Amino acid sequence: MDQAQPSHLAAATSWLEQGRTLCVPPLQAAVARLAAPMDRIAAYHFGWTDQYGRPGGVYGGKTARAALAVLSAEAAGAAPTVAIPGGIAVELVHNFSLLHDDFMDGDTERRHRPAAWTVFGGTWAILTGDALLALAPQVLWEQGAPSVAAQAVKRLTDTNCQMVDGQARDLAFEQRDHVDISECLQMEAEKTASLLGLSACIGAVLSGAEDTMVEALERYGHHLGMAFQAVDDLLGIWGPADATGKTAWSDLRRRKKTLPVLAALAEGGDASRQLADQLSNPADRGAESDSLLALRALLIEKAGGRNWTERQVRWHHEAALNALDDVPIPQRTRKKLTDFSETLMTRVR
Repeated sequence: MDQAQPSHLAAATSWLEQGRTLCVPPLQAAVARLAAPMDRIAAYHFGWTDQYGRPGGVYGGKTARAALAVLSAEAAGAAPTVAIPGGIAVELVHNFSLLHDDFMDGDTERRHRPAAWTVFGGTWAILTGDALLALAPQVLWEQGAPSVAAQAVKRLTDTNCQMVDGQARDLAFEQRDHVDISECLQMEAEKTASLLGLSACIGAVLSGAEDTMVEALERYGHHLGMAFQAVDDLLGIWGPADATGKTAWSDLRRRKKTLPVLAALAEGGDASRQLADQLSNPADRGAESDSLLALRALLIEKAGGRNWTERQVRWHHEAALNALDDVPIPQRTRKKLTDFSETLMTRVR
């Protein structure tokens, strides 16, 4: 892929900081309402404190979804502050999913430190995730105008259902010998793209924007989410541990049926058949060396899985930008949305 333009990264850093500045303080206040010890577990997970509740520095995530919510309000011609309840809600839902996914997937690291479930136990991590999920619609009801809060909550609950369905498919795939690429794409649309679609339009919803504006922004976010997940699939195989914050070869160790793997298996050539033979060998499970995982990554690449997935990233990136052409958006805000999509692309460059 082409080299990223530094100006995109600098601009994205600026508006990500805007989303952080607007949404993190009220997000912290919302999390503080949780019953103990869930308030402390959530604060640790977010990166605000250490496991004992002592201040641990700045937020460990990018708050990209909150920033998108803010931009969607701007795109609809509203003040950025209108989107704050939406920004809080999408960050709560996102982190609910991370708490659950880390435990279900057995991932022991999150944002370069021990995942919450390894520190506080799986039961408390799951319950804290549940609490974040329950808190999200409350924030919308309490802080959003009644005339639009119902629309925002409806979209939020629909997204929650899609995300749960997507996670169920993802877990089920691990028990199946064969998964179609189309099934994987549907799972990724539900598990990842649905929340980015909501993030990219909820500020516009809260501003009372026309349906055409809301739908265009949701399409932008959906395609962005599909590109984002495809990038994650690439990083799950070829991403360095210091960049992903997870164990090296994380997806390969768990034999996850991600897009690069499924595309490689569908290719049908020699490398594809060798990969299929490896993945069907139960003797390798649980005792896979780094050299074996490296060979598996090489076979996926030789069978075209990496190139196919990179093409998916580019296609959805272009589709996201095209969605913005369907509605009148202030040029400055359009530039921010474009910068975000460009920043996403740099994760695989």
